[in-house]
Amino acid sequence: MSLLSSIISNPGESKPHQPLVILQSSSAQTCYPILRNLISNFRSGTQTLLFCFLHPPSSLTNVDAPNITPFDFTGRIPGYDDTWCDPQDEILARVNSVPPGSLNVIVDSADTLSSDLGSTPKAYKFIRTLLGLVTSRSEPSILIVHIQPGPLLELLIQTSLSPTLMHLTAHPPAIIAHIASAYLTQPPPVGPAEKFWSVFIPFSERTHESERLVYGPEGNGTSAGGWASNSTREFVVEVLIRGGSRRGVERTVEGWKGDVPCDLQALESLKSIWTRKKAEEARPDPTQNVSFNLNLTPSQEKSRAQVPLPYAHEGGAPFIYASCHLIWFSGNPTTAGAILYDPDSADDIDDDDPDEDLDI
Repeated sequence: MSLLSSIISNPGESKPHQPLVILQSSSAQTCYPILRNLISNFRSGTQTLLFCFLHPPSSLTNVDAPNITPFDFTGRIPGYDDTWCDPQDEILARVNSVPPGSLNVIVDSADTLSSDLGSTPKAYKFIRTLLGLVTSRSEPSILIVHIQPGPLLELLIQTSLSPTLMHLTAHPPAIIAHIASAYLTQPPPVGPAEKFWSVFIPFSERTHESERLVYGPEGNGTSAGGWASNSTREFVVEVLIRGGSRRGVERTVEGWKGDVPCDLQALESLKSIWTRKKAEEARPDPTQNVSFNLNLTPSQEKSRAQVPLPYAHEGGAPFIYASCHLIWFSGNPTTAGAILYDPDSADDIDDDDPDEDLDI
């Protein structure tokens, strides 16, 4: 089972436990289907609190499920709602009121909450307090934060907030296709992992590049998000696990098709890069099917090896050969050496001291 499949099928049960899960969307690609899948796979005996600021609860889950308690803040917008009030105290009170046991807390989305509060530091402080309540429970509990790139995201992924982290980022498949075409770099295991990540990470962090690939003149004009049908919805998921392995950080890239994880090679939008790779591997040998022979027979190779090289010194000692135009070293460096000088026809060789008139 792939890393992403194990996360989706058993959310909150990773070993070691990961109390903080960040789902990152962008204007070019949403991870909305991942969030829906995680909620549907929560254990029935675990209480879930769903605080919605971006999507209505009914679009994410069955609001009548007995183990899920939704809170809809989508209609409470500061400046448009005369009865609006700071939701922080209400959310913290709801979390504190849950009986002991495992608890799942979902915030959709943190950047919308930050906009409502009007302050990134205030939103970060609130998320930090919320995470503290989750981690202080006696049973393993998790906090899932849905967010888009921005200042708040940079704060939430720091080790100062949580030494362990599960970070799932949705990317449009066009990024993989572009890197394979422009940089001749394919994702592992087809291509070398070090080379791929050195190109993919900085490129994917420039969100305007993703937007250009999706919505530009050559883009398909859609990110195939939650509104798309299962037959057309597909995207790429970057999975980062911090503190979950002996290496400290584990990173992989996988596919998502319909409503389930899949291998990258199963994505229809990326089939061209695997076909191109196979065509390169099957490229014919240029020395075959020609009207003349480009190879040497064993006797020809032996004769070529016996051809004396120009200026080759036959002695056993190493030497430095020098002429007007050439200088090279040859021989065994462990024995005594000598300098061989071959004067050029234009050299002016005499025994006179050119500096004899100087009083030194």
